[in-house]
Amino acid sequence: MSQMPRLSACPSCEEPLESGDRFCGACGYDLSAVPARPQDNPTITMNGSVPAQGAPAGAYPEPPSAPSAGAAWPVPGPDGTGAPQPAHLPGADSGGSALPPQAPPPPSAPPAPAAGVRFDRPPQPDGPAASPEIYQTQPDEYLLQAPDPRVSAESAAQAAGTGGKVCVACRAGRVDDDGYCENCGHAQPRERDHMEQESGPVAAVSDRGLRHHRNEDAFAIGTTALPDGSPACVAIVCDGVSSATRPDDASAAASKAAGETLLAALPRGAHPQQAMHDAILAASRAVNSLAAEPATALEQAPHQNAPACTIVGAVVTSGLLIVGWVGDSRAYWVPVDRSAPPARLTEDDSWAAQMVAAGLMNEAEAYADERAHAITGWLGADAYELEPHTAAFKPDRPGVVVVCTDGLWNYAEAADDMARVVPLDAAVHPLHSARVLLGHALDGGGHDNVTVALVPFPAVPQGAGSA
Repeated sequence: MSQMPRLSACPSCEEPLESGDRFCGACGYDLSAVPARPQDNPTITMNGSVPAQGAPAGAYPEPPSAPSAGAAWPVPGPDGTGAPQPAHLPGADSGGSALPPQAPPPPSAPPAPAAGVRFDRPPQPDGPAASPEIYQTQPDEYLLQAPDPRVSAESAAQAAGTGGKVCVACRAGRVDDDGYCENCGHAQPRERDHMEQESGPVAAVSDRGLRHHRNEDAFAIGTTALPDGSPACVAIVCDGVSSATRPDDASAAASKAAGETLLAALPRGAHPQQAMHDAILAASRAVNSLAAEPATALEQAPHQNAPACTIVGAVVTSGLLIVGWVGDSRAYWVPVDRSAPPARLTEDDSWAAQMVAAGLMNEAEAYADERAHAITGWLGADAYELEPHTAAFKPDRPGVVVVCTDGLWNYAEAADDMARVVPLDAAVHPLHSARVLLGHALDGGGHDNVTVALVPFPAVPQGAGSA
C-alpha cells in the first residue's frame, strides 16, 4: 500500500513530521527550539548537558563538569525513560535529621550544574582518560527538565486525583489534551499504538509497528446468537490508505460501522453472507462521510485524496464460514489438524493480483515488484464503483480463521507460511496466538502497521476463549 508523502524529519530520530507538529510524535522532541545543525555532523546521539558559556556559533561546548559530591542527581532508569530517583535534600537525611556541614569543594573544582536539570549522559572520568573526541560526536543540545523530587509525588497525586494522566517519562507532569507532558514535553503513547481485545472465543491485536509514526489500522470483533440460539462470531479488520488524508479515521469508522451492522443483522435472521455484504456497504458510507471536510481544510490541502481504507471481515457460525473484503487485507483458513492443507480465502484488489490473473507474471514476480501493493479497490469517496467481495465456505474440520492486514501477511504471504507461524493451540488461545503473530511481523521488520484477528471454527458459545 502506498505511503504518505515524506515531510521534514525530526532532527532527533529522523521520524517524518506533519505540518504544524510542535513535538515529534515518535520521540517527543521539542520542534519549536530546534538548533541549527552543524554541517559536518549529520548523525548525532541524544545526550544532553549544559552548554558552555561563550561557545562559538556552530561549535560544540566543552564537556560538562561532574556534579559535586553533595548533590544527588536523578539517573536515567534502565528502561530509558529517565525517571528521577529519590534524592536527599541538602542539609537533612531521609529522616529529616540535620547533616554535618560538607567541606567546600577545592578551588580547582568546576562549579556544580544548576538544580533542576537532568543529564542523560553518564558522568565522564576526569583527567587525560576522558578523550575530547567523545564530545565532538555528542552535541550538548538536548536538555530535559527533571521534576523536583520534593513535589513530583504531589504533582502525580493531583493529576491522578483530577482524572488526568501522569507522564510515562518523568512520572510527575500532567498530560495535556494534545498528548504531551506539561513538565518535560514528552509525547505520550497513543491509545491506538497498541490495542488488544478479546470477545469470547474471538481475539484481535493491532500495533503501530516499528516504522510508522501512528497506527492507521483498526478492528472490530464480537459475538452474538442467531435466531435459533446457535453462536456466531464476527471479526472486521481495516487498513487505512496512507496516501489519503486521515487514514486512521477512515479505518476506525469503517470497522465500527461494519461490526455494528453485522452484530445487529445476524440476530434478526439475516443470512450471514448478505449481512456481510450490507456491512461492507455500511462501512463504505461511513468512510465517505469523512470526505465532507470543512472549507478551510480543503483550502489548505486541495490536492490530497479523500479518506480511504481497505476492509476484510469474517462471520463464523456452527457450520458456515463467510468472508468479505475490499482491498488487499486478507483472510486465511488454518485447520487444527496441520496435516490438512491451509488456504487463503480472499483475492487482493491490487496491481500484483491483476498481473497474476492476467498471466503476465507469476505470484513471486508480481509481489516482488514495487507496484505490488498499489490497490485497485478501497472504501472512500474517490473509489471506483464499489464491488464488495463475499464468499461462503463449509469447512469439514475444526480450524481458525486469520483475518489480517498486509502488515502481517507481508511476512507470511502463502497459506503454508501463515499456517507455520500460527500456534497449534490458536483455536483455544486466540489472544495469545494473535500476540505471537504480531511478534512474527515485528521480528520480520515491522515496516507497516500490524493487525490480526483470530476466529475459531466452528463457533463456540459466548464466554469461551483464552485460558
